[in-house]
Amino acid sequence: MNGARGEVIVRLAGAERRLCLTLGALAEIETGLGVEGLAAVAERMRALSARDLMTVLAALLRGGREDGALAAGVEPREAARAVARAFTAAAA
Repeated sequence: MNGARGEVIVRLAGAERRLCLTLGALAEIETGLGVEGLAAVAERMRALSARDLMTVLAALLRGGREDGALAAGVEPREAARAVARAFTAAAA
């Protein structure tokens, strides 16, 4: 794990997975949420739908070189905690 890159290891659906907020993941999140720019992403993150949460988690999984399809099997609280940890790590 590379904390300087904003990578985190989280437990999702019973297995450890790597999440990373890369530029590619951020671009994917913007597209998936239908917004443009960091401010718009931040605003939208305040009230995500379940579909939005899956979109963000899948992008972060792919940023960590994991299979984004894994997001579909993750329970909502677990997904929300994982996304929060990834964004917190990227901000540090």
